[in-house]
Amino acid sequence: MAKSMTEGRPFKLILQFALPLLIGNLLQQTYNIIDAAIVGRVLGANALASVGSTSSVQFMVLGFCIGCCTGFGVPVAKCFGAGRLDKMKHYIFSAMALTGIVAFLLTILCAVLCPWILRILSVSEELYGNAYQYLLVIFLGLPFTFLYNLLASILRAVGDSRTPFMFLVISAVLNIGLDLLCIMGFGWGCAGAAIATIMSQAVSGMLCLFFIYKKVELLHPDRENCRLEGDVSRDLLSMGLPMGFQFSITAIGSMVMQSANNSLGSVYVSGFTAGLKIKQFTMCPFDAIASSVSVFCGQNLGAGKLERIRQGVKEGVAIAVGYGIVSGLVLIFGGRFLSMLFVGGEAGEVLDASARYLRFMGFFYWSLGILNVVRLSIQGLGYAGRAVFAGVVEMVARSVVSLCFVGIFGYTAICFADETAWMSACFYLVPMYVLCMRRTAKKLGRNG
Repeated sequence: MAKSMTEGRPFKLILQFALPLLIGNLLQQTYNIIDAAIVGRVLGANALASVGSTSSVQFMVLGFCIGCCTGFGVPVAKCFGAGRLDKMKHYIFSAMALTGIVAFLLTILCAVLCPWILRILSVSEELYGNAYQYLLVIFLGLPFTFLYNLLASILRAVGDSRTPFMFLVISAVLNIGLDLLCIMGFGWGCAGAAIATIMSQAVSGMLCLFFIYKKVELLHPDRENCRLEGDVSRDLLSMGLPMGFQFSITAIGSMVMQSANNSLGSVYVSGFTAGLKIKQFTMCPFDAIASSVSVFCGQNLGAGKLERIRQGVKEGVAIAVGYGIVSGLVLIFGGRFLSMLFVGGEAGEVLDASARYLRFMGFFYWSLGILNVVRLSIQGLGYAGRAVFAGVVEMVARSVVSLCFVGIFGYTAICFADETAWMSACFYLVPMYVLCMRRTAKKLGRNG
Protein backbone atom coordinates (compact mmCIF):
# COMPACT_ATOMS: atom_id res chain seq x y z
CA MET A 1 0.00 0.00 0.00
CA ALA A 2 0.95 3.69 -0.26
CA LYS A 3 3.79 4.82 2.01
CA SER A 4 5.38 8.24 2.53
CA MET A 5 9.19 8.50 2.45
CA THR A 6 9.27 12.03 3.88
CA GLU A 7 9.73 10.88 7.48
CA GLY A 8 12.13 8.36 9.08
CA ARG A 9 15.73 7.26 8.46
CA PRO A 10 16.59 7.56 4.75
CA PHE A 11 18.92 4.53 4.84
CA LYS A 12 16.22 2.26 6.23
CA LEU A 13 13.50 3.64 3.95
CA ILE A 14 15.65 3.25 0.84
CA LEU A 15 16.55 -0.34 1.68
CA GLN A 16 12.97 -1.26 2.59
CA PHE A 17 11.69 0.20 -0.67
CA ALA A 18 14.55 -1.23 -2.75
CA LEU A 19 14.34 -4.84 -1.47
CA PRO A 20 11.07 -5.89 -3.13
CA LEU A 21 11.98 -3.77 -6.15
CA LEU A 22 15.31 -5.60 -6.35
CA ILE A 23 13.73 -9.02 -6.16
CA GLY A 24 11.17 -7.91 -8.73
CA ASN A 25 13.94 -6.72 -11.06
CA LEU A 26 15.77 -10.01 -10.61
CA LEU A 27 12.62 -11.90 -11.45
CA GLN A 28 12.04 -9.71 -14.49
CA GLN A 29 15.55 -10.56 -15.64
CA THR A 30 14.78 -14.25 -15.24
CA TYR A 31 12.51 -13.87 -18.29
CA ASN A 32 15.59 -13.32 -20.44
CA ILE A 33 17.86 -15.57 -18.35
CA ILE A 34 15.49 -18.54 -18.67
CA ASP A 35 14.93 -17.83 -22.36
CA ALA A 36 18.67 -17.82 -22.97
CA ALA A 37 19.38 -20.87 -20.79
CA ILE A 38 16.71 -23.02 -22.43
CA VAL A 39 17.51 -21.73 -25.92
CA GLY A 40 21.23 -22.35 -25.45
CA ARG A 41 20.86 -25.76 -23.83
CA VAL A 42 17.97 -27.11 -25.92
CA LEU A 43 18.37 -25.41 -29.30
CA GLY A 44 22.16 -24.94 -29.29
CA ALA A 45 24.79 -22.20 -29.46
CA ASN A 46 23.61 -20.85 -32.84
CA ALA A 47 20.09 -20.32 -31.52
CA LEU A 48 21.55 -18.55 -28.48
CA ALA A 49 23.57 -16.34 -30.82
CA SER A 50 20.37 -15.58 -32.80
CA VAL A 51 18.61 -14.36 -29.66
CA GLY A 52 21.71 -12.55 -28.42
CA SER A 53 22.37 -10.78 -31.71
CA THR A 54 19.29 -8.59 -31.08
CA SER A 55 19.92 -7.84 -27.40
CA SER A 56 21.09 -4.26 -27.94
CA VAL A 57 17.97 -3.23 -29.88
CA GLN A 58 15.79 -4.95 -27.28
CA PHE A 59 17.58 -2.90 -24.64
CA MET A 60 16.94 0.24 -26.68
CA VAL A 61 13.21 -0.33 -27.20
CA LEU A 62 12.42 -1.89 -23.82
CA GLY A 63 14.64 0.71 -22.15
CA PHE A 64 12.61 3.48 -23.75
CA CYS A 65 9.45 1.84 -22.44
CA ILE A 66 10.78 1.46 -18.89
CA GLY A 67 12.34 4.93 -18.83
CA CYS A 68 9.20 6.58 -20.16
CA CYS A 69 6.99 4.88 -17.58
CA THR A 70 9.45 5.65 -14.78
CA GLY A 71 9.44 9.29 -15.81
CA PHE A 72 5.64 9.39 -15.75
CA GLY A 73 5.86 8.28 -12.12
CA VAL A 74 8.03 11.22 -11.00
CA PRO A 75 5.25 13.89 -10.99
CA VAL A 76 2.96 11.36 -9.27
CA ALA A 77 5.55 10.89 -6.50
CA LYS A 78 6.02 14.65 -6.17
CA CYS A 79 2.26 15.28 -5.82
CA PHE A 80 1.91 12.41 -3.35
CA GLY A 81 4.73 13.81 -1.21
CA ALA A 82 3.12 17.25 -1.26
CA GLY A 83 -0.33 15.81 -0.41
CA ARG A 84 -1.88 17.11 -3.67
CA LEU A 85 -3.97 14.02 -4.35
CA ASP A 86 -6.41 15.61 -6.79
CA LYS A 87 -3.54 16.80 -8.99
CA MET A 88 -1.94 13.35 -8.64
CA LYS A 89 -5.06 11.75 -10.14
CA HIS A 90 -4.86 14.11 -13.11
CA TYR A 91 -1.32 12.89 -13.68
CA ILE A 92 -2.36 9.25 -13.39
CA PHE A 93 -5.11 9.52 -15.99
CA SER A 94 -2.94 11.49 -18.40
CA ALA A 95 -0.07 9.03 -17.94
CA MET A 96 -2.35 6.14 -18.84
CA ALA A 97 -3.67 7.91 -21.95
CA LEU A 98 -0.23 9.00 -23.16
CA THR A 99 1.23 5.55 -22.52
CA GLY A 100 -1.49 3.96 -24.64
CA ILE A 101 -0.70 6.29 -27.54
CA VAL A 102 3.06 5.78 -27.29
CA ALA A 103 2.68 1.98 -26.98
CA PHE A 104 0.52 1.78 -30.09
CA LEU A 105 2.82 3.91 -32.24
CA LEU A 106 6.02 2.22 -31.06
CA THR A 107 4.65 -1.29 -31.63
CA ILE A 108 3.66 -0.53 -35.21
CA LEU A 109 6.94 1.23 -35.97
CA CYS A 110 9.16 -1.51 -34.53
CA ALA A 111 7.25 -4.34 -36.21
CA VAL A 112 7.49 -2.66 -39.62
CA LEU A 113 11.19 -1.82 -39.22
CA CYS A 114 12.23 -5.21 -37.80
CA PRO A 115 14.01 -6.48 -40.99
CA TRP A 116 15.84 -3.17 -41.40
CA ILE A 117 16.95 -3.26 -37.74
CA LEU A 118 18.47 -6.71 -38.18
CA ARG A 119 20.40 -5.53 -41.23
CA ILE A 120 21.72 -2.52 -39.30
CA LEU A 121 22.95 -4.94 -36.59
CA SER A 122 24.86 -6.97 -39.20
CA VAL A 123 23.04 -10.18 -38.25
CA SER A 124 24.39 -12.99 -40.46
CA GLU A 125 22.22 -15.07 -42.77
CA GLU A 126 22.91 -18.06 -40.53
CA LEU A 127 21.24 -16.32 -37.58
CA TYR A 128 18.71 -14.10 -39.38
CA GLY A 129 15.65 -16.41 -39.41
CA ASN A 130 15.57 -17.17 -35.68
CA ALA A 131 16.58 -13.61 -34.79
CA TYR A 132 13.70 -12.16 -36.84
CA GLN A 133 11.10 -14.48 -35.29
CA TYR A 134 12.27 -13.73 -31.76
CA LEU A 135 12.53 -9.96 -32.17
CA LEU A 136 9.20 -9.57 -34.01
CA VAL A 137 7.27 -11.36 -31.23
CA ILE A 138 9.01 -9.22 -28.59
CA PHE A 139 7.99 -6.08 -30.50
CA LEU A 140 4.37 -7.20 -30.82
CA GLY A 141 4.26 -7.68 -27.05
CA LEU A 142 5.33 -4.10 -26.27
CA PRO A 143 1.84 -2.98 -25.11
CA PHE A 144 2.04 -5.54 -22.29
CA THR A 145 5.48 -4.27 -21.33
CA PHE A 146 4.14 -0.71 -21.19
CA LEU A 147 1.13 -1.83 -19.14
CA TYR A 148 3.14 -3.48 -16.41
CA ASN A 149 5.85 -0.81 -16.18
CA LEU A 150 3.43 2.12 -16.03
CA LEU A 151 1.26 0.59 -13.31
CA ALA A 152 4.33 -0.57 -11.37
CA SER A 153 5.80 2.94 -11.63
CA ILE A 154 2.58 4.51 -10.28
CA LEU A 155 2.45 2.07 -7.37
CA ARG A 156 6.10 2.74 -6.55
CA ALA A 157 5.54 6.50 -6.76
CA VAL A 158 3.20 6.24 -3.76
CA GLY A 159 5.62 4.00 -1.85
CA ASP A 160 4.34 0.53 -2.78
CA SER A 161 7.16 -1.54 -4.24
CA ARG A 162 5.89 -4.85 -2.81
CA THR A 163 2.83 -5.37 -4.97
CA PRO A 164 4.64 -5.20 -8.36
CA PHE A 165 7.19 -7.62 -6.91
CA MET A 166 4.50 -10.12 -5.89
CA PHE A 167 3.01 -10.14 -9.37
CA LEU A 168 6.43 -10.60 -10.95
CA VAL A 169 6.92 -13.69 -8.79
CA ILE A 170 3.77 -15.17 -10.30
CA SER A 171 4.70 -14.24 -13.86
CA ALA A 172 8.30 -15.46 -13.49
CA VAL A 173 7.12 -18.90 -12.39
CA LEU A 174 4.63 -18.88 -15.25
CA ASN A 175 7.42 -17.94 -17.65
CA ILE A 176 9.42 -21.05 -16.75
CA GLY A 177 6.48 -23.31 -17.53
CA LEU A 178 5.63 -21.48 -20.74
CA ASP A 179 9.26 -21.62 -21.92
CA LEU A 180 9.36 -25.37 -21.50
CA LEU A 181 5.94 -25.77 -23.11
CA CYS A 182 6.57 -23.50 -26.11
CA ILE A 183 10.15 -24.59 -26.83
CA MET A 184 10.27 -28.24 -25.80
CA GLY A 185 6.57 -29.13 -25.99
CA PHE A 186 5.33 -27.27 -29.06
CA GLY A 187 8.73 -27.02 -30.77
CA TRP A 188 8.31 -23.32 -31.57
CA GLY A 189 12.04 -22.60 -31.24
CA CYS A 190 13.25 -19.05 -30.61
CA ALA A 191 9.78 -17.63 -31.30
CA GLY A 192 8.45 -19.83 -28.48
CA ALA A 193 10.88 -18.22 -26.03
CA ALA A 194 9.60 -14.77 -27.02
CA ILE A 195 5.95 -15.86 -26.78
CA ALA A 196 6.54 -17.18 -23.26
CA THR A 197 8.13 -13.87 -22.27
CA ILE A 198 5.35 -11.58 -23.50
CA MET A 199 2.58 -13.82 -22.14
CA SER A 200 4.19 -13.71 -18.70
CA GLN A 201 4.59 -9.93 -18.96
CA ALA A 202 0.91 -9.64 -19.87
CA VAL A 203 -0.09 -11.55 -16.75
CA SER A 204 1.95 -9.27 -14.46
CA GLY A 205 0.43 -6.16 -16.08
CA MET A 206 -3.15 -7.42 -15.80
CA LEU A 207 -2.59 -8.36 -12.16
CA CYS A 208 -1.37 -4.82 -11.40
CA LEU A 209 -4.43 -3.38 -13.14
CA PHE A 210 -6.81 -5.62 -11.22
CA PHE A 211 -5.09 -4.83 -7.90
CA ILE A 212 -5.32 -1.06 -8.41
CA TYR A 213 -8.96 -1.34 -9.50
CA LYS A 214 -9.97 -3.44 -6.50
CA LYS A 215 -7.67 -2.31 -3.69
CA VAL A 216 -6.13 1.14 -4.23
CA GLU A 217 -8.90 3.71 -4.46
CA LEU A 218 -6.29 6.41 -3.88
CA LEU A 219 -5.11 5.86 -7.46
CA HIS A 220 -8.57 5.94 -9.09
CA PRO A 221 -8.99 9.10 -11.21
CA ASP A 222 -12.37 10.74 -10.59
CA ARG A 223 -14.58 11.82 -13.49
CA GLU A 224 -13.29 15.39 -13.34
CA ASN A 225 -9.71 14.05 -13.60
CA CYS A 226 -10.42 12.11 -16.80
CA ARG A 227 -9.32 14.66 -19.34
CA LEU A 228 -6.01 15.52 -20.94
CA GLU A 229 -4.79 18.92 -19.76
CA GLY A 230 -1.98 20.77 -21.51
CA ASP A 231 0.14 21.53 -18.43
CA VAL A 232 -0.21 18.01 -17.03
CA SER A 233 0.64 16.38 -20.36
CA ARG A 234 3.65 18.67 -20.78
CA ASP A 235 4.92 17.82 -17.30
CA LEU A 236 4.59 14.09 -17.98
CA LEU A 237 6.17 14.21 -21.42
CA SER A 238 8.98 16.47 -20.19
CA MET A 239 9.88 13.77 -17.65
CA GLY A 240 8.92 10.57 -19.44
CA LEU A 241 10.28 11.16 -22.95
CA PRO A 242 13.76 12.33 -21.84
CA MET A 243 14.07 9.36 -19.48
CA GLY A 244 12.93 7.03 -22.25
CA PHE A 245 15.31 8.61 -24.76
CA GLN A 246 18.11 8.38 -22.22
CA PHE A 247 17.83 4.59 -22.25
CA SER A 248 17.51 4.57 -26.02
CA ILE A 249 20.45 6.90 -26.59
CA THR A 250 22.58 4.72 -24.33
CA ALA A 251 21.42 1.69 -26.31
CA ILE A 252 22.51 3.25 -29.61
CA GLY A 253 26.08 2.93 -28.37
CA SER A 254 25.29 -0.66 -27.38
CA MET A 255 23.93 -1.31 -30.88
CA VAL A 256 27.16 -0.03 -32.43
CA MET A 257 29.04 -2.25 -30.00
CA GLN A 258 26.76 -5.21 -30.83
CA SER A 259 27.24 -4.70 -34.57
CA ALA A 260 31.02 -4.60 -34.15
CA ASN A 261 30.92 -7.76 -32.05
CA ASN A 262 28.60 -9.56 -34.50
CA SER A 263 31.26 -9.07 -37.18
CA LEU A 264 33.77 -11.09 -35.10
CA GLY A 265 31.92 -14.40 -35.59
CA SER A 266 29.45 -16.69 -33.80
CA VAL A 267 31.89 -17.72 -31.03
CA TYR A 268 32.20 -14.13 -29.82
CA VAL A 269 28.49 -13.45 -30.38
CA SER A 270 27.58 -16.44 -28.17
CA GLY A 271 30.20 -15.57 -25.55
CA PHE A 272 29.10 -11.93 -25.45
CA THR A 273 25.44 -13.01 -25.18
CA ALA A 274 26.13 -15.28 -22.20
CA GLY A 275 28.17 -12.56 -20.49
CA LEU A 276 25.51 -9.95 -21.25
CA LYS A 277 22.79 -12.02 -19.57
CA ILE A 278 24.90 -12.31 -16.41
CA LYS A 279 25.68 -8.59 -16.54
CA GLN A 280 22.00 -7.69 -16.85
CA PHE A 281 21.12 -9.91 -13.90
CA THR A 282 23.86 -8.54 -11.62
CA MET A 283 22.92 -4.95 -12.56
CA CYS A 284 19.45 -5.34 -11.02
CA PRO A 285 20.49 -4.15 -7.52
CA PHE A 286 21.88 -0.94 -9.03
CA ASP A 287 18.54 -0.29 -10.71
CA ALA A 288 16.56 -1.09 -7.54
CA ILE A 289 18.66 1.15 -5.29
CA ALA A 290 18.64 3.99 -7.83
CA SER A 291 14.87 3.76 -8.36
CA SER A 292 14.35 3.82 -4.60
CA VAL A 293 16.49 6.94 -4.24
CA SER A 294 14.65 8.57 -7.17
CA VAL A 295 11.25 8.07 -5.50
CA PHE A 296 12.77 9.27 -2.21
CA CYS A 297 13.99 12.45 -3.94
CA GLY A 298 10.65 13.02 -5.68
CA GLN A 299 8.57 12.70 -2.53
CA ASN A 300 10.92 14.83 -0.42
CA LEU A 301 11.14 17.45 -3.15
CA GLY A 302 7.36 17.72 -2.98
CA ALA A 303 7.64 18.09 0.79
CA GLY A 304 10.43 20.69 0.45
CA LYS A 305 12.97 18.66 2.49
CA LEU A 306 16.30 19.41 0.83
CA GLU A 307 18.59 18.02 3.53
CA ARG A 308 16.79 14.67 3.46
CA ILE A 309 17.39 14.53 -0.29
CA ARG A 310 21.13 15.10 0.21
CA GLN A 311 21.31 12.46 2.91
CA GLY A 312 19.31 9.94 0.90
CA VAL A 313 21.49 10.33 -2.20
CA LYS A 314 24.69 10.01 -0.17
CA GLU A 315 23.50 6.83 1.55
CA GLY A 316 22.13 5.41 -1.70
CA VAL A 317 25.50 5.87 -3.44
CA ALA A 318 27.29 4.19 -0.52
CA ILE A 319 24.99 1.15 -0.69
CA ALA A 320 25.31 0.86 -4.47
CA VAL A 321 29.11 1.23 -4.57
CA GLY A 322 29.48 -1.38 -1.82
CA TYR A 323 27.38 -3.81 -3.83
CA GLY A 324 29.39 -3.00 -6.97
CA ILE A 325 32.65 -3.96 -5.29
CA VAL A 326 31.31 -7.31 -4.06
CA SER A 327 29.57 -8.23 -7.33
CA GLY A 328 32.63 -7.15 -9.31
CA LEU A 329 34.74 -9.69 -7.41
CA VAL A 330 32.18 -12.38 -8.23
CA LEU A 331 32.40 -11.53 -11.95
CA ILE A 332 36.20 -11.51 -11.89
CA PHE A 333 36.61 -14.89 -10.22
CA GLY A 334 33.34 -16.67 -11.10
CA GLY A 335 32.49 -15.45 -14.60
CA ARG A 336 33.32 -18.69 -16.40
CA PHE A 337 31.34 -20.80 -13.96
CA LEU A 338 28.30 -18.51 -14.25
CA SER A 339 28.52 -18.63 -18.05
CA MET A 340 27.94 -22.38 -17.93
CA LEU A 341 24.29 -21.61 -17.16
CA PHE A 342 23.92 -20.85 -20.86
CA VAL A 343 26.66 -22.79 -22.61
CA GLY A 344 27.77 -26.40 -22.21
CA GLY A 345 31.28 -27.22 -21.04
CA GLU A 346 32.20 -28.53 -24.47
CA ALA A 347 32.00 -25.00 -25.94
CA GLY A 348 35.30 -23.92 -24.41
CA GLU A 349 35.96 -20.97 -26.72
CA VAL A 350 32.53 -19.49 -26.01
CA LEU A 351 33.04 -19.86 -22.25
CA ASP A 352 36.46 -18.21 -22.50
CA ALA A 353 34.99 -15.26 -24.39
CA SER A 354 32.19 -14.80 -21.86
CA ALA A 355 34.54 -15.08 -18.87
CA ARG A 356 36.92 -12.54 -20.42
CA TYR A 357 34.12 -10.02 -20.93
CA LEU A 358 32.91 -10.42 -17.33
CA ARG A 359 36.40 -10.35 -15.82
CA PHE A 360 37.36 -7.03 -17.40
CA MET A 361 33.98 -5.56 -16.43
CA GLY A 362 34.28 -6.65 -12.79
CA PHE A 363 37.13 -4.24 -12.07
CA PHE A 364 34.89 -1.25 -12.86
CA TYR A 365 31.55 -2.49 -11.55
CA TRP A 366 31.60 -0.12 -8.57
CA SER A 367 31.27 2.84 -10.95
CA LEU A 368 27.73 1.70 -11.84
CA GLY A 369 26.71 2.45 -8.25
CA ILE A 370 27.62 6.11 -8.73
CA LEU A 371 26.23 6.30 -12.26
CA ASN A 372 22.79 4.83 -11.58
CA VAL A 373 22.03 6.49 -8.25
CA VAL A 374 23.23 9.95 -9.23
CA ARG A 375 21.48 9.83 -12.63
CA LEU A 376 18.10 8.81 -11.19
CA SER A 377 18.52 11.32 -8.36
CA ILE A 378 18.87 14.11 -10.94
CA GLN A 379 15.74 12.79 -12.64
CA GLY A 380 13.89 12.62 -9.32
CA LEU A 381 14.75 16.29 -8.76
CA GLY A 382 13.02 17.11 -12.05
CA TYR A 383 16.08 17.66 -14.27
CA ALA A 384 15.42 14.83 -16.71
CA GLY A 385 17.03 16.63 -19.63
CA ARG A 386 20.35 16.94 -17.81
CA ALA A 387 20.28 13.27 -16.93
CA VAL A 388 19.67 12.40 -20.58
CA PHE A 389 23.04 13.83 -21.52
CA ALA A 390 24.68 11.10 -19.45
CA GLY A 391 23.18 8.67 -21.97
CA VAL A 392 24.71 10.71 -24.79
CA VAL A 393 28.11 10.47 -23.08
CA GLU A 394 27.74 6.69 -22.77
CA MET A 395 26.65 6.39 -26.40
CA VAL A 396 29.63 8.37 -27.68
CA ALA A 397 32.10 6.44 -25.53
CA ARG A 398 30.83 3.02 -26.62
CA SER A 399 30.66 4.09 -30.26
CA VAL A 400 34.21 5.46 -30.28
CA VAL A 401 35.63 2.27 -28.76
CA SER A 402 33.58 0.04 -31.09
CA LEU A 403 34.26 1.94 -34.31
CA CYS A 404 37.88 2.90 -33.70
CA PHE A 405 39.41 0.07 -31.70
CA VAL A 406 37.58 -3.21 -32.45
CA GLY A 407 39.29 -3.36 -35.85
CA ILE A 408 42.66 -3.09 -34.10
CA PHE A 409 42.22 -4.99 -30.84
CA GLY A 410 39.25 -7.24 -31.72
CA TYR A 411 37.23 -8.68 -28.85
CA THR A 412 39.49 -7.03 -26.26
CA ALA A 413 38.07 -3.65 -27.29
CA ILE A 414 34.52 -5.01 -26.84
CA CYS A 415 35.47 -6.03 -23.31
CA PHE A 416 36.46 -2.44 -22.46
CA ALA A 417 33.63 -0.56 -24.18
CA ASP A 418 31.16 -0.65 -21.26
CA GLU A 419 33.73 0.42 -18.69
CA THR A 420 34.79 3.38 -20.81
CA ALA A 421 31.14 4.46 -21.09
CA TRP A 422 30.47 4.14 -17.35
CA MET A 423 33.49 6.13 -16.24
CA SER A 424 32.85 8.86 -18.83
CA ALA A 425 29.25 9.25 -17.63
CA CYS A 426 30.35 9.44 -13.97
CA PHE A 427 32.72 12.32 -14.74
CA TYR A 428 29.72 14.21 -16.13
CA LEU A 429 27.04 13.21 -13.60
CA VAL A 430 28.75 14.02 -10.28
CA PRO A 431 29.29 17.75 -10.94
CA MET A 432 25.88 17.92 -12.64
CA TYR A 433 24.22 16.57 -9.48
CA VAL A 434 25.94 19.27 -7.40
CA LEU A 435 24.65 21.92 -9.82
CA CYS A 436 21.10 20.53 -9.76
CA MET A 437 21.05 20.47 -5.96
CA ARG A 438 22.12 24.11 -5.85
CA ARG A 439 19.36 25.08 -8.27
CA THR A 440 16.83 23.07 -6.28
CA ALA A 441 17.92 24.86 -3.11
CA LYS A 442 17.35 28.23 -4.78
CA LYS A 443 13.89 27.17 -5.92
CA LEU A 444 13.06 26.19 -2.35
CA GLY A 445 14.38 29.55 -1.09
CA ARG A 446 17.39 28.14 0.75
CA ASN A 447 21.12 28.20 0.43
CA GLY A 448 22.55 25.12 -1.41
